Amino acid sequence: MRTSTSDASKLRALIDAEVHRAGFDAVAVTTPDAIPLAPARLAEFVADGFHGSMQWIAETLERRSEPMALWPQVRSIIVLAMNYGPDHDPRSILAKRDRGAISVYARNRDYHDVMKGRLKEIAGKIVARAGGDVKVFVDTAPVMEKPLAEAAGLGWQGKHTNLVSREHGSWLFLGTIFTTAELAPDRAEIDHCGSCRACLDACPTDAFPAPYRLDARRCISYLTIENKGPIPHEFREKIGNRIYGCDDCLAACPWNKFAQAASEAKLAARDDLREPALADLLVLDDPAFRTFFSGSPIKRIGRDRFIRNALIAAGNSGDAGLAGIVCTLLDDTSPLVRGAAIWALARLVPDTEYSERAVAGLKTESDETVRDEWRLALSKPNPIGTHA
Repeated sequence: MRTSTSDASKLRALIDAEVHRAGFDAVAVTTPDAIPLAPARLAEFVADGFHGSMQWIAETLERRSEPMALWPQVRSIIVLAMNYGPDHDPRSILAKRDRGAISVYARNRDYHDVMKGRLKEIAGKIVARAGGDVKVFVDTAPVMEKPLAEAAGLGWQGKHTNLVSREHGSWLFLGTIFTTAELAPDRAEIDHCGSCRACLDACPTDAFPAPYRLDARRCISYLTIENKGPIPHEFREKIGNRIYGCDDCLAACPWNKFAQAASEAKLAARDDLREPALADLLVLDDPAFRTFFSGSPIKRIGRDRFIRNALIAAGNSGDAGLAGIVCTLLDDTSPLVRGAAIWALARLVPDTEYSERAVAGLKTESDETVRDEWRLALSKPNPIGTHA
């Protein structure tokens, strides 16, 4: 849809005003052909297997890498950002081993819910003013938001592969509005990482094989959220008390010194999710889990995966007081939970007690994956020396 220079200018002024009225912190415009290097980089990511079990990335490769493959009518892409910066260093909880560390973005309402309705309102006003058509996306469609945000000038993709802003650091949610209106694009941002490698060095599991490359299979966010099976043994100790996601690479970015805490009330952390006690989380059954995490993105992974994560944290806590709760989960209906409970128990009770439980468990357990957990813990000494 052709738009005159005057009309395009007025439309952009409308967009800027509506974006800030809706609570977004930044907006910029780019064109659908502005990320020519993205397709090859994405294809390499998939070819190397770095996407892990996220098959939806491979299945949507063509549409994800080319905006016009997703929607041929698009002429301009409006990229919007909302700051979710924390009011403190989120890594401080890592020293409190009896508490669960939840990624900053998940400590309140699901950002998809917060942003999408507002994006639709803005999109509706664009159509009312300029006609044509629009489509709205918030991380739920095959759209490469971060390269588009860089092309639009909102920031650059740092060495941790996330968007970095000179105003907001590494703490930005992104959404896009595809429109048939032709708008003047903003100038792309350049990379300001320089020789810094703080984010790479901060990763507990060495998930970055090289700067600007992420192997999701080693990333704690992937392991605790996307991964549906048992967490591989090689990463369990390194996960520490991180029970949903990981903020280490984001929090290490020096550009965060310019960031302000999120002003959007719906993005501020719930008090009960800032430093939740593992003892309180481990007792959640499915109805209690759904109620406690109502409206939270955590609800999407389901109770069993979440309890799996909390059990890994319990095993790393060194808190023998959690052993009683862990024992109750040895009989859980989920093999995923039972297996994690075995690993945690082996690190919290004396060898003699564990051996007795293992012998009994092997007699009744039918799931071979869970049986392997009993056997493996029997064959190795306790790694943190808490056994009598």
